[in-house]
Amino acid sequence: MTRWHVEAVLLDMDGTLLDTEKVYLEAAIAALNALGYSDGVVELCHAMIGIPGPDNEQTLRDHFGDDFPLVEVNRLFAAKTIEILQAGMPLKRGVLALLDAIDAVGLPKAVVTSSSRSTAAEHLRLARIDHRFDAVLTRDDVTRAKPHPDLYLLAAERLRTRAPACVAIEDSNPGVASAHAAGAITLMVPDIVPPNDHSRANAAAVLPDLDAAIALLARRSVLPVKT
Repeated sequence: MTRWHVEAVLLDMDGTLLDTEKVYLEAAIAALNALGYSDGVVELCHAMIGIPGPDNEQTLRDHFGDDFPLVEVNRLFAAKTIEILQAGMPLKRGVLALLDAIDAVGLPKAVVTSSSRSTAAEHLRLARIDHRFDAVLTRDDVTRAKPHPDLYLLAAERLRTRAPACVAIEDSNPGVASAHAAGAITLMVPDIVPPNDHSRANAAAVLPDLDAAIALLARRSVLPVKT
């Protein structure tokens, strides 16, 4: 395989590093159901995966109308999320092996997330991996979050390189769109929502899990080959 020239690794958080998308999905559906919303809710919540919270709030208003009780839904969502996460912050399988492999070759790495800065900091701390990144970029750092390329462009700049010299690992279609638009070598490891046609066309590879991502990066001479 052709060697990839890579100077940094950029990692999405929810659904890629942290197994939180299923938590958010369960909490969102529970909050909406508690207020009597049921028709099409599962499909609507799937469509919001990987999108920043403020954009999702507008989607809910557009879908349900101006009288949608957003404040109460947010309250119920937050309470349910806290309840679920009391059992601990779950990591996706292969995260620690991936971070160790990146460290072994001395590549800088950053989290690139649609979450807010406060949420990202808290969740990475709960997962006990907050100390493992050179930078954490969140929706608070840009005017346009995913699926726009701004977050990935800024992340590459923070790591003193350019996006085409970065590998980005994403789980969602908006995330793949963001990383690809920035010019990064984009790997998709789908979580809940399968890749759409655009993601399949734009990702360098669609992989079943992070272990497969490690293996591919080893074949591309980015990470060490396991012995």
